[in-house]
Amino acid sequence: LRFTHWLKNMRKLLFLLFCVCFYAFVFSQKITAKVVGVKDGDTFVVLNEKKEIVVRLEHIDAPEKNQPFGNKAKQFASDFCFGKTVVVIGNGKKDRNGRWIGEIFYNNQNLNKELVRNGLAWHYKRYSKSANYADLEIAARKKKVGLWRDKDPIAPWNWRKSKRKKVQNL
Repeated sequence: LRFTHWLKNMRKLLFLLFCVCFYAFVFSQKITAKVVGVKDGDTFVVLNEKKEIVVRLEHIDAPEKNQPFGNKAKQFASDFCFGKTVVVIGNGKKDRNGRWIGEIFYNNQNLNKELVRNGLAWHYKRYSKSANYADLEIAARKKKVGLWRDKDPIAPWNWRKSKRKKVQNL
């Protein structure tokens, strides 16, 4: 009787372990790839097994290229990882443009967090509830680093919205 009870519990435990592993495998993706393109501060092209993958950085939104600090964010990102082999950890989702959503790591440093820490990106609260990214942005604001030196920095989502309105009014 004890053995049967033990066996039942072991089956339940193994099933639970299988479910956790399956969930982690299906809903997260980890690849090693070479960065072959930096489109802007938060969008990259990586080469994995001879296939190009466009990656949109998770948790953050960097200034647009024609926005103040846009080129600095792109240059920082490029200096960080262009031409280097990185680890991309994705959440298993793609954005509406078909880009992988994930974080980029090089030498155990997280590019997404470094951009926020250096005042070159906002924590994208609309799509991220990460307290860690929120804290990084608060610290960068207090230190007035990067775009937080500006008197009234405009978030990229507001910048894009204002540009769309101007186009519509033409």
